[in-house]
Amino acid sequence: MMKYCFFVILFIIFINDSSAQKKNASFQYVMHKIHTPIKIDGKMDEAIWQKAPVANHFFMVLPMDTSLAKVKTEVRMLYDNHNIYMLAICYNTTKSDMMVESLHRDFNFLKNDNFIFFLDPFDDQTNGFSFGANAAGAEWDGAMYEGGKVDLNWDNKWLSVVKHYDNYWIFEAAIPFKSIRYKNGIKEWGINFSRNDLKTAEKSSWIPIPRQFPTAALAYTGTLVLDSAPPLYKKNISLIPYVLTNWQKDYTNNTNGSLNQRVGLDAKISVTPALNLDFTLHPDFSQVEVDQQVTNLSRFELFYPEKRQFFLENNDLFGDFGITNIQPFFSRRIGLDAPINAGVRLSGKLNKDWRIGAMDMETQQMTSSYLPNQNFSVLALQRRVFQRSSIGFIYVDKTALNYHPGKDSTKPIYSSFNRNLGLQYNLASPNNVWTGKMLLLKSFSPDVSGKDWAQAANINYNSRKWNIIGAYEYVGKNYSAETGYVPRSNYIRFNPQIIRYFFPNGGPILSHGPQFNFSYYFNTQWQKTDYENTFLYLITFRNKFSVDFYAAHDYVQLLQPFDPTNTGKDSLITGSLHQWNTVGFDINSQPQQLFTYSCSFRYGGYYANGKHLAIYSTIGYRFQPFVNINMNFSYNYLQLPAPWGNTPFYLVGPRIDLTFTKNFYFTTYVQYNNQLNNLNINSRLQWRYKPASDLFLVYTDNYFPAPFMVKNRELVLKFNYWWNL
Repeated sequence: MMKYCFFVILFIIFINDSSAQKKNASFQYVMHKIHTPIKIDGKMDEAIWQKAPVANHFFMVLPMDTSLAKVKTEVRMLYDNHNIYMLAICYNTTKSDMMVESLHRDFNFLKNDNFIFFLDPFDDQTNGFSFGANAAGAEWDGAMYEGGKVDLNWDNKWLSVVKHYDNYWIFEAAIPFKSIRYKNGIKEWGINFSRNDLKTAEKSSWIPIPRQFPTAALAYTGTLVLDSAPPLYKKNISLIPYVLTNWQKDYTNNTNGSLNQRVGLDAKISVTPALNLDFTLHPDFSQVEVDQQVTNLSRFELFYPEKRQFFLENNDLFGDFGITNIQPFFSRRIGLDAPINAGVRLSGKLNKDWRIGAMDMETQQMTSSYLPNQNFSVLALQRRVFQRSSIGFIYVDKTALNYHPGKDSTKPIYSSFNRNLGLQYNLASPNNVWTGKMLLLKSFSPDVSGKDWAQAANINYNSRKWNIIGAYEYVGKNYSAETGYVPRSNYIRFNPQIIRYFFPNGGPILSHGPQFNFSYYFNTQWQKTDYENTFLYLITFRNKFSVDFYAAHDYVQLLQPFDPTNTGKDSLITGSLHQWNTVGFDINSQPQQLFTYSCSFRYGGYYANGKHLAIYSTIGYRFQPFVNINMNFSYNYLQLPAPWGNTPFYLVGPRIDLTFTKNFYFTTYVQYNNQLNNLNINSRLQWRYKPASDLFLVYTDNYFPAPFMVKNRELVLKFNYWWNL
């Protein structure tokens, strides 16, 4: 009966919040229409800027949310038939240098002096766009989802300039209407402006926002009032062709180096200002930044986020369906084993209450692995209910095309199809204090029926002093999501969490408090299989330095054989019991320092009565704004009985970012992972010669560390151009 409690609680909150109004509707900024374009140069020398209304008197969000901001910020906005114009004057309280990491776009918000604003063109307090820059001029842009999260992998055409003066700096930008999505005819959008000033350790916002929420929280936006409705374009088409040349060689198999050329095309067609059609032909993602590796000591598959541009716009319609470990659709499955031939994607808003996402993609046949052509289809619908909540539906289909497996046992057998149907309710109260989900999924696979359901529910209460979470999951034995991410099946899980914050009236400590996390797993016969109980006490100082102390108790009954080193050695037997205790601490330095560091230390037991020491560290130094150096280091030492013995794992990852200008930068990332017996070098030179148009030169090497010998090598030259029709 416990699982139904979550549904009852969600229903009660759902009803109670149905009649609430927008929290900050009284905060309004009137954006006037002009008829002469503004030159984007970081100067407020056009007379029209003097006539624009001013948004000022920002509120402090951090370190405390009980007063006006100490750092002064003034914002002005205008628009014409083509662009939204933004000008922000960011005053300094001291004459010290700006604090930035580099000129690299899509920077870390907390490690840079910056100004960012958040647009909600549908005024639904759920989806929108974010633009801004740090104090050195590095640009930030992202698509917003879930009412306050920003996907910085999203990219589009816009223009900005940052210019410094004696006691302030100016951010000036032009955002084309063609680069964003908005509801036709609507004259009131959601808006908020955010300022982060590391010199004073202050984050501020035009709208008062409780400190437990990000300034990106769309539930707290004010209202942007336009003189007249934004333009309705009869034609808004973008073509993004690319040309690529790559050289690659496999030294392990002693093959000759090959030189290849490819061309491809992406197209974006606005069906309406709020609905977009994307098309791709022979896409290539070789320029996408490599994933940061981790030492894998888990019994289950690891998750890596999607970074490919084609999949990102309105990606929450697909990727936000489900919870962390139960996702019926995960776009990184597409193109994982075979290149993509072509794909089409329709996504956006049909009207104020309805959103749609539809995608169809086909991958190539791979003769080397006998993998057939595969088709991936997804349909997602979302209906807003009340103010910020929604009900969603999803259908996922993976089908092997013209696939007729023979009786040859030497060839791999692939699934002829796998399908998923899902229904989900997303809870988001008007003040963002209550959030949650409940979902129901069913899979369809050949020759499998019964026990193919999954369901989950969670609810989160987040106030200034308390953060309380309750979560429930169930995955049937035969539930399968081949195009999703579901690392384990045949289990029931309960996961309550409690966090309490205390705020001293004075002194160096800003806040402190305990955090409890209880995660219990059962099989579908309600037999306990594993659990982890953790306790953490976090102390945050007013200068943003933080430290915490950690303790945990783990219990595992293995459901299948498991090698505790994940290196292919002998495995512990199914049904064996293991439990241990762990203690540790974490330290994070002040982000406003040129030299930054973080350290995580864990020591305790492990499987088979073993011991596990883990040290994770990141050290960074910046020669701002042109050079940012980071060193990621992890060390895991396992003490186990025979046949595993004592096993050290090292993962070292130095990264160097050279940003010559905000549009021309060079990144080198080296990762040495002795668990994989691999040394990887990835170097990327990027020149953004025009907005959203790039030239990439990417070099990748993989080596055997001992004896030192190259595995494979690749050099890629890629040119793309964003062409608006």
